[in-house]
Amino acid sequence: MGFELTEQIERHLISDQVAWLTTVTSTGRPTPRPVWFVWDGSAITVYSVNGGAKLRHIAVNDSVSLNFNSTPGGGDVVVISGHARIVRDAPPPSRFPGLLDKYMPAVEAMGRPASWFDENYRTAIHITAERAWTIP
Repeated sequence: MGFELTEQIERHLISDQVAWLTTVTSTGRPTPRPVWFVWDGSAITVYSVNGGAKLRHIAVNDSVSLNFNSTPGGGDVVVISGHARIVRDAPPPSRFPGLLDKYMPAVEAMGRPASWFDENYRTAIHITAERAWTIP
């Protein structure tokens, strides 16, 4: 079964501020990390902290999953699995469409300027969804 973009999945991709990106270490250990992300209508982009372990993991194994927070009672579950690729020549986060619109309030709340985001999160990760698992 391929990836089908449902209303539930799209709502999470557009509205959620944080998702859990799980990469796989070179020894096969799944490693989840909270990430900021942007959905452009066809792919998910995450910017990684410079030298982040997730970059090393993806270089060895490009299989990933993206898990969204559920309701406190365990409903509204969305898990997307797919493949990631590192995009080293991507624009800096401040010039990536939609990223600052979504996250600048959080960056400012941390007392940081947009340049901090650009300096510390230079490498983009492009995630192509291949399938999804949901619980309403």
